[in-house]
Amino acid sequence: MKQKADIGLIGLAVMGENLVLNMESKGFTVGVFNRTVARVDEFIAGRGAGKNFVGAHSVEELCASLAKPRKVMMLVKAGKPVDDFIDLIIPHLEAGDIIIDGGNSHYPDTIRRTKYVESKGLLYIGTGVSGGEEGALLGPSMMPGGSPAAWPAVKEIFQAVAAKVEDGTPCCDWVGEGGAGHFVKMVHNGIEYGDMQIINEAYQVMKDLLGLSADEMHEVFKEWNKGDLDSYLIEITRDILAVKDEDGSPLVEKILDTAGQKGTGKWTAVTALDMGIPLTLIGESVFARCLSAQKDMRVLASKAIHGPEKKFIGDKKQMIDDLKDALFGAKIISYAQGYNLMMEAAKEYGWKLNLGGIALMWRGGCIIRSVFLGDIKKAFDKNPTLENLLLDPHFKEIVEKAQAGWRRVCATALTNGIPVPALTSALCYFDGLRTERLPANLLQAQRDYFGAHTYERIDKPRGEFFHTNWTGRGGDTASTTYVV
Repeated sequence: MKQKADIGLIGLAVMGENLVLNMESKGFTVGVFNRTVARVDEFIAGRGAGKNFVGAHSVEELCASLAKPRKVMMLVKAGKPVDDFIDLIIPHLEAGDIIIDGGNSHYPDTIRRTKYVESKGLLYIGTGVSGGEEGALLGPSMMPGGSPAAWPAVKEIFQAVAAKVEDGTPCCDWVGEGGAGHFVKMVHNGIEYGDMQIINEAYQVMKDLLGLSADEMHEVFKEWNKGDLDSYLIEITRDILAVKDEDGSPLVEKILDTAGQKGTGKWTAVTALDMGIPLTLIGESVFARCLSAQKDMRVLASKAIHGPEKKFIGDKKQMIDDLKDALFGAKIISYAQGYNLMMEAAKEYGWKLNLGGIALMWRGGCIIRSVFLGDIKKAFDKNPTLENLLLDPHFKEIVEKAQAGWRRVCATALTNGIPVPALTSALCYFDGLRTERLPANLLQAQRDYFGAHTYERIDKPRGEFFHTNWTGRGGDTASTTYVV
């Protein structure tokens, strides 16, 4: 074993434990510490036995065990615990040493922490780590950002442990300054919310309208995973639908229908609202989880409020094919919206995001890994200033082709009273984006009528604002104009 560890990690919960095992398997010596110190001894005597780990019983001891420049990575709960550990670590480091946050921190916190740690003469990295327990152990997708000077010191370790695509390229590269890494991870998680929701909506249509059994749906998802929809989430849905409970019935049908969330999808939606980006599919996915949590109210409403009778008249096979198109079209919309949000953040914070490279980072290891991410990279390689994925010829053709089946799915579901909020909101975004003139002219007239908020005219230059005394009783004073 080396005299000094290559990197230290604080937090031996599921992700931390598996990530350090991954690091050690790639030839690195890793120092480990946990707030509950007994967990360190337990790990060293258990899964870490006989391997290149250095157990530490204090932050000071951990820092002393590291080679310079010292690299201390935290995988702890987001929020105050991260700030607390930063303050505990700083006194034991010196200029040029690096603190790394690998948890799901909110990007404004990472911006703040980067400035704070740099003010102490140290370097800071906030990195998204995606892939769950298995990804941490076998190869996650990693999205580092923060102090650019820190990247060369951690690049070898990060890229060694990250997932690799077919040609061996690691699913990890430098994202950008400040909170860029955690911002990209936040958008990743938002897209994950969207992907899961549209899959769940397809499942409900197949189950409640088409009357398919779990075994039949398993076969559908199995087939879908061989083609354009080939992805991790389709794959695990296929597997879930095949699992039986002790009595032989589908286990999934015995799970309570209230969905949890850790907040990253909500952060994505709120950030989109703050930046004025229409992130409709992901927003609806967050609200769908919120509605699922109101279980008692839904049970009450199901007995008191009545909708249409569910009755499918048509070709089941055609509807399953239509569902595939609806999923594919909505999935592309989700990425288009997510990329628009990243583009806007890059403008606001001065980040130089490699948009094609981000797609490559998501091709392996992470929860939203999907076969068509390579096509996103190609789109931005062809046109680095691409304003919207739907303007790329490849994605434009896919969505235009998918829309007929997608529309049939939404119309059939709504006619039969089956909620498909994410699929329909994605379709409405597609229609709104391709509509040259939306009814916001009337909306602006309404705002000017009741609040003197002013409006622009189509026969005048942009940026010139007007106010009309609609009632004849108002004055000429106009309100200030607010533009997101």
